[in-house]
Amino acid sequence: MIRVAVGLAMLALTLGACAAAKPAPRAVGNLSVEDLMAGGRLSGPHLEKAIRDAAKHPLGSAQNPVRADMPAGQRAYLARLRCADGTPPAFERKGLIQATPFGSLVDGFELRCPGGSRTAIAIDMYHPGYAEPLPPQGFTLAAP
Repeated sequence: MIRVAVGLAMLALTLGACAAAKPAPRAVGNLSVEDLMAGGRLSGPHLEKAIRDAAKHPLGSAQNPVRADMPAGQRAYLARLRCADGTPPAFERKGLIQATPFGSLVDGFELRCPGGSRTAIAIDMYHPGYAEPLPPQGFTLAAP
């Protein structure tokens, strides 16, 4: 019993020393301490700059994901997309894409239009109140 207590005390001291020896990060990737404290997503002027920088890339790419408001916003956006022939594309979620310009995880989707064309798009669902007004290249958006 005494050995267990001494062992636990030594472990606690060792872990405490390791934690104390590590300096707090000033930034992780493109996230500042403020952004990390906000849940790991860019916010405020950091987000505004990231949006301006992302606009240099095609909409729907990993470098410029479509912005939406949670899963309902993703579904609403996908439901409004139209292929070149005016039909809605079939879509399938392919998984998460990491290291996005807005500091959050985004979902990757595959869009399939008649004739077999396939397009991959990225959608970032962590933009409360935002509904993307533009379609990715090769698509149009139906009225909401």
